[in-house]
Amino acid sequence: MKMTRFKKTLSLVLCIVLIAAIALFTAGCNDNKDTGSNTTTTPTEQTTEDSKATTIGEGEKSFSFTVTDIDGNSTEFLVLTDEATVGEALLEAKLIEGEEGQYGLYVKKVNGITADYDVDGTYWAFYVDGEYAMTGVDMTDIVDGSSYSFKQEK
Repeated sequence: MKMTRFKKTLSLVLCIVLIAAIALFTAGCNDNKDTGSNTTTTPTEQTTEDSKATTIGEGEKSFSFTVTDIDGNSTEFLVLTDEATVGEALLEAKLIEGEEGQYGLYVKKVNGITADYDVDGTYWAFYVDGEYAMTGVDMTDIVDGSSYSFKQEK
């Protein structure tokens, strides 16, 4: 009977650790309650007339980037950069903020919107071409024709 209880307890602990690792690896949590605004202004920001996307940055590479808040409001960007990874480009454009953690960049704020898992259970989930990313934003190389997004999820 003791062995069965031990196995159940061990299974529960392992499940909790796995869920926490997934949350930390993919999106990150936030210590701030700041929900910010839904737009970020940078010196190189331009809105193209034929689309709703705001062009940010300068460089040879470009990719589309969408931010979706917890209410489903989306903001689209066309990011121009010479950086190698999506994370480097978004940090340079000041579209994301976070801290270095055990698993890479721990994203806390996207486009001025903070997700605080400890306060309201929300976090930033990173997507590549509409699919949940298997790597962190700072380890994802920019691929021509790909689209990247962060969605605030609960």
